[in-house]
Amino acid sequence: MFDYETLRLIWWALLGALLIGFAITDGFDLGVAVLLPFLGKNDTERRVIINSIGATWEGNQIWLVTGGGALFAAWPLAYSVAFSGFYFALLLTLFALFLRPIGFDYRSKLPSPKWRSNWDIALFVGGLVPALIFGVAFGNLLQGVPFHFDNDMRIFYTGSFWALLNPFALAAGVVSLSMLVMHGAVYLQLKTEGDINRRSKTVVTVAAIITLAIFAVAGLWVANIDGYHITSEIIPNAPSNPLAKIVSKEPGLWLDNYAHCPMLWVIPALAFIAGAATIVLSKADRTGLAFISSSLTLASVILTAGVSMFPFLIPSSSALNSSLTVWDASSSLTTLKIMFGVTVIFLPIVVAYTTWVFRVLRGKITLEHIQQNDHTAY
Repeated sequence: MFDYETLRLIWWALLGALLIGFAITDGFDLGVAVLLPFLGKNDTERRVIINSIGATWEGNQIWLVTGGGALFAAWPLAYSVAFSGFYFALLLTLFALFLRPIGFDYRSKLPSPKWRSNWDIALFVGGLVPALIFGVAFGNLLQGVPFHFDNDMRIFYTGSFWALLNPFALAAGVVSLSMLVMHGAVYLQLKTEGDINRRSKTVVTVAAIITLAIFAVAGLWVANIDGYHITSEIIPNAPSNPLAKIVSKEPGLWLDNYAHCPMLWVIPALAFIAGAATIVLSKADRTGLAFISSSLTLASVILTAGVSMFPFLIPSSSALNSSLTVWDASSSLTTLKIMFGVTVIFLPIVVAYTTWVFRVLRGKITLEHIQQNDHTAY
C-alpha cells in the first residue's frame, strides 16, 4: 500500500483535517454559545439562538472525539505528552464542555428567569473556555513544551498550568476565540432573521477584524521567538524513537519551511483574503458564501500553524532532543495501515451524513417558531 514515511505524512495531514473539521463544525457552536448573552436581548431571542445549533451540536462533536482517538492511535507519544503537559487545561476544557448538554436540556425546563439566566451563563462558559484554551494550547506548542524522556522513555513534564498562560499563548487564544466568534456570528446570520440577524452582522465585522489583526501580530511574533530544527540525519522510515535525533532552536526557525517553499505563503495569505471576504459577503447578506469564506479563514489559520511547525508535533523547550516529530512519534507501520483502511471507509460516511443532516435541517429559526413550539424547543 504505502511505505512508513508516506503513512506518517498521511496521518499528519489527517490529524490536521480532523482539527479543521472540528473548528468548522463544532467551532460555530462554541462561537454561538459565546454570543448568547450578548445577541439575545430577551428570553425568546436567546431561545432562537440556542435552537439555531440545538439540532446539530451533538453530531458536530464527533470531530473532537475522532480527533482525540486519531491522536491516541496514530501518535501515542504525542497524545501522552499532550495529556501530561496540558492536563489541567484539558480537564478545565472537559468540565466546560460538560455544561453544554445539561445547559441545552435543562435551560427551558422551568419558566424562572433566574433559572434560565444561570443556564445561559453555563452555556456561555461552555463555549468560551474551550475556544480560548484550544488557542492557548497551540500558542504553547509553537513555543515548546517543557518535557523530557528518560532512558526508559518515561515522560516527565516540568511546567505548570500558570506557565501556559504566557503572553504569546494568550494572544493565540484570542485569535482562536475571535475567529470562532466570527464563525458563530456568520452561522447566526445564516440561521436567523430580524434583530438577531442584524446584530450578528455587526459582530462578524468586529470579530473578523480582531482575528486578522492579532493573527498578523502573532505572525510577526513567531518570526522572533525560538523555532526548532532537526540538525541530525532524518530517517523517515525508521522506528519511532524521539531520542535518536539532535534538535537545535533559534529565533525565526518557524519560518524555515516558507523559505524552502515560498508557495506556502499562500496559506497565511488566504487567511487574510478569506477573512476580508467574510466581512464583505456578510455585509452583502451573502450568508452562504460568507460561511464558506469564514470556514476557509479557520482552515488557513490552523494550516499556517501546522505548516510552520512541520515536522514537529510537540517540541520540547527543556530537552530539545526529546521533541516529538512526524518521523519519530507515530504508531507502528501495521497500526497506521489498519487505521488508514478504516478511515478510507468511514470518513466519507461521516462527511456524507453530516452534509445530509445540515441539508435536512437547513432554514431559519424564527421567533414565531419558538412561540409555536414552546414546549418542545430548547
